[in-house]
Amino acid sequence: MDRDARLTVSEVAERSGYAPSALRYYEREGLVTAHRTGGGQRRYDRDVLRRLAFIAAARHVGLSLQEIREALALLPEERTPTKADWARISRGWRSRLDAEIAALERLRDGLTGCIGCGCLSLKSCTIFNPEDQLAQQGTGAVKLPEPLHPHE
Repeated sequence: MDRDARLTVSEVAERSGYAPSALRYYEREGLVTAHRTGGGQRRYDRDVLRRLAFIAAARHVGLSLQEIREALALLPEERTPTKADWARISRGWRSRLDAEIAALERLRDGLTGCIGCGCLSLKSCTIFNPEDQLAQQGTGAVKLPEPLHPHE
């Protein structure tokens, strides 16, 4: 690629919506690659914008950085990824999204009764946790349906 066609950190940040610190982080994590000028400044090939859009979409779906790394490793290195390449990778997200939608619906349906009663019926509330009994089950929101738990 023509070195003059490469983008600076500020250009990539402006076009992608990511902060420069996020770009450096994703570079350290091996999700994007930057080239260095003679003065040590980062320069990115233009296809980094697609990779960053993919990362944003993958994060919204709930993929962990490791899962994103594995998905990006499936992309061809000898050419710019095509729409078909991206579609092939994202096709596997459908079942994950379906599971998360179902989990969100269960969560919504469970909260409806709680919100509707104004928290006057703690004996039947599905999220009531007297004396922090749930601490024995682990940290975080342990009553969330499994597909909604963080993957990292």
